[in-house]
Amino acid sequence: MAGAGHFGKNHIRVASQSPLVELVAIVDPDPAKLAAAEVPLACLRLRDVRELAGKVDAAIVAAPTSEHQPAGSFLLESGIDVLVEKPIAPTLEAADRLIAAAEAHGRILQVGHLERFNPVVLSLEQAVTLPLFFEVHRMSVFSPRSLDVDVVLDLMIHDLDIVLSLARGKLQEIRAAGVSVLSRRVDIANVRLQFSDGCVANLTASRVSIERIRKLRLFQPRQYITLDYAKQEAAEFTVGENQQISFRRLPVTPDEPLKLQFESFIECVKTRARPKLDGVKARQTLEVALAILDNIEQHAQVVEKTLSRECKP
Repeated sequence: MAGAGHFGKNHIRVASQSPLVELVAIVDPDPAKLAAAEVPLACLRLRDVRELAGKVDAAIVAAPTSEHQPAGSFLLESGIDVLVEKPIAPTLEAADRLIAAAEAHGRILQVGHLERFNPVVLSLEQAVTLPLFFEVHRMSVFSPRSLDVDVVLDLMIHDLDIVLSLARGKLQEIRAAGVSVLSRRVDIANVRLQFSDGCVANLTASRVSIERIRKLRLFQPRQYITLDYAKQEAAEFTVGENQQISFRRLPVTPDEPLKLQFESFIECVKTRARPKLDGVKARQTLEVALAILDNIEQHAQVVEKTLSRECKP
């Protein structure tokens, strides 16, 4: 386990409680985080990820995004299967190095887009036919964690991954705007994605909200589906014959997405099956996320020029 910070603690809890594995070691350069970690008595507390070589079969990288590629590549090259937190890396070049290391050494590389393992998303995947319009909102109360990346890579990337996996057409156009509020990076963003088959996705993400919201709405021929990630609830409205509207709850068996993701990773380690969310798919999502950030920057420059003209005496 590389990383004993905010989210690393959740991974440590899940791994410690799992009967499928033995938590051998946790790694973090911060001695205070190591000391505070709740781990089995026999678990090693290490300061350098390189100390894991020869000690473990698989590892989770929950370090800051900037460390994903260096730590992940070392582990993969050492013959260790890796589950790396999202985003896979800060750049496409770094993502490519991770993917290449996994392929060259025959290792499993899974990326932690955990909403893919949310039971309500698993149910949604079975109900989707031909998506025409997505409306997605992901709002969080401000937290000093994850400020090494903006809200697109921190929060919105979950929904980008879901939309890209469900949309049938090829992504053709991106329009985006975003602003910085409490950090030096983008804290609020709105994105419109247009696909080749006419499908449109409108996504909003904010980490300066007064409440926590995780909702997706999907419209497809004669159907409307509404989903709540947090409550793990989804409802489907269908227009049938004589314009009669029927309603049903999508079948969902509640469970913790992080636990399900971990179990899927361990199953891939055992069977050598390709992960549901591998490095290649995660890179595709990262590519779109980075394109959104470029689009936001272009929009900001236009706004700045407009304000400059308006403020001239």
